Amino acid sequence: MATDYYAVLGVRRDAGQDEIKKAFRRLARELHPDVNPDPKTQERFKEINAAYEVLSDPAKRQVYDLGGDPLSPNGGGAGGFGAGAAGFGFSDIMDAFFGAASGQRGPRSRTRRGQDAMIRLEITLEEAAFGTTKELQVDTAVTCTTCSGEGAAPGTSAQTCDMCRGKGEVSQVTRSFLGQVMTSRPCPQCQGFGTVVPTPCPECAGDGRVRARRTLTVKIPAGVDNGTRIQLAGEGEVGPGGGPAGDLYVEIAETSHPTFQRRGDDLHCTVTIPMTAASLGTQVPLQTLDGLEEVDIRPGTQSGQSIPLHGRGITHLRGGGRGDLIVHVEVQTPTKLDPEQEDLLRRLAVLRGEERPSGTFAPGQQGLFSRLKDAFNGR
Repeated sequence: MATDYYAVLGVRRDAGQDEIKKAFRRLARELHPDVNPDPKTQERFKEINAAYEVLSDPAKRQVYDLGGDPLSPNGGGAGGFGAGAAGFGFSDIMDAFFGAASGQRGPRSRTRRGQDAMIRLEITLEEAAFGTTKELQVDTAVTCTTCSGEGAAPGTSAQTCDMCRGKGEVSQVTRSFLGQVMTSRPCPQCQGFGTVVPTPCPECAGDGRVRARRTLTVKIPAGVDNGTRIQLAGEGEVGPGGGPAGDLYVEIAETSHPTFQRRGDDLHCTVTIPMTAASLGTQVPLQTLDGLEEVDIRPGTQSGQSIPLHGRGITHLRGGGRGDLIVHVEVQTPTKLDPEQEDLLRRLAVLRGEERPSGTFAPGQQGLFSRLKDAFNGR
């Protein structure tokens, strides 16, 4: 038992509640931090408080008298069985009646499923849009060819454990407050497998698997995006003892494009044109994912306007069709004019009656939250 609470309070084990209460009050007056601030005295004060907490509670005292410690981290509190140095935890009692705490009986299998693995794969925007096929170099655990996953050296085999006789567990009889009980634990010699490998395979050291580099072909479907994971069943790590392989996950990492920015399945780009082209209209060549196309700039196009090219975006990953390509127009105003150009613009301003424009004023540009607020208010 980790702590003798009766000795801490200086009372007999058959002491009544009144005797325990008087002993605690007497010690508390002597050891209270307000009376004696010495650090050692404060530790002693904590001990008598713990002892009184246990012995003044009939339920906790009963657990303590049976060999437990209700204040132990594994003691379970009031009404629970303690797990002190000489006490019994609840799992020990269950083991005594039902065997090991894990609830499993018999030897464990040496063959277990392998872990899943993941690898990142970089692809271009074009490959994400239309899909592609890639070859991957993967370093994973594979079945040892020397022992075929058995773990034993060629010409040898696993043998039945002579300690547990193949059961994978050993039993022992102990004495407790319940009397004589039998407990079962995994065999320390074979670690619960029921067999031992006297001569491990020199290639895999008895694990039944080795690491090797493999080449895999993976099909990337059209429409994948950053973070998309493609599952390749059974292409992960082979399990111990030559067990079934886990899965391999290929995580897509899409590289940036010099012209387009992806937003979902739509593509966005910006074209900058001079003010004369915006006023008169023009056609601008654009290299899309489908080839060279002419973007039609209509006369009078303003800076900030968008021109959609439908069906020129990313293929939808689920379902048919494609997203759009949105071309954002930015009108460039010249900052330097030669005398002839300046004269032409001044003559144009006279013709349009814009020599001294009064301008059109409106409230300052709204931010995102202001626009959302106006939308909800129906403005």
